[in-house]
Amino acid sequence: MTTTDHPLIVALDFPDRTEVNVFLSHFNERLFVKVGMELFYREGPDLIEELKSDGHRIFLDLKLHDIPTTVERAMTNIAKLNVDLINVHALGGKTMMEKAIEGLEKGTESGKVRPRCIGVTHLTSSTPRMISDELKMGLGLNEHVLHLAKLSQESGLDGVVCSALEVGDILKESGPDFLTVTPGIRLLSDSKDDQHRTVTPSEANQIGSGAIVVGRGITRAENVVEAYQMYKKEWGSGS
Repeated sequence: MTTTDHPLIVALDFPDRTEVNVFLSHFNERLFVKVGMELFYREGPDLIEELKSDGHRIFLDLKLHDIPTTVERAMTNIAKLNVDLINVHALGGKTMMEKAIEGLEKGTESGKVRPRCIGVTHLTSSTPRMISDELKMGLGLNEHVLHLAKLSQESGLDGVVCSALEVGDILKESGPDFLTVTPGIRLLSDSKDDQHRTVTPSEANQIGSGAIVVGRGITRAENVVEAYQMYKKEWGSGS
């Protein structure tokens, strides 16, 4: 994955490999897919190797958040899977994020490019009330997202996961080469489900998102290929 990519990433939010294979069997092209915790914990590294051998690019969405040494060692192992993108929780702090990059660099084979690493700021299910009333954070939601994005960049990360609503402010602070990966993408006709801060693919494009992540709008569609092409057209993606 390069800074010139503009990918539509499809979230493989399925319980097992069987359902993943059924979904992918509909496509005659290679996709950029997201493998999250539910699927990875069920199927493990074998699924990643299978997807890579089939030519798909992979965002391994594990949101690592632990003590720095543990994250470093985990990333060393993850790098050997040759995924394209991985993430950590920015709330783990600067040292943890720095160690994540060190681990990826250690684990990347000679001659290969290390996976890009991005920090999760706040989940798209977060609300201002949750931030203030439950987490008791002194900053508001938007201000805290900007703080975590800046901290991620200072720690050597390649970008962040964030709401598209925050992309403009983040890019002003961090520059155009800082990757912004935005979930919470819905067509106007889609249900928002459990995500509160959503935008359409066209809006995300106009805002300047570097990549979008789409799950249920494609994977639960009656015609998954048609839905994928609709999202891809509105997003304006060439990949």
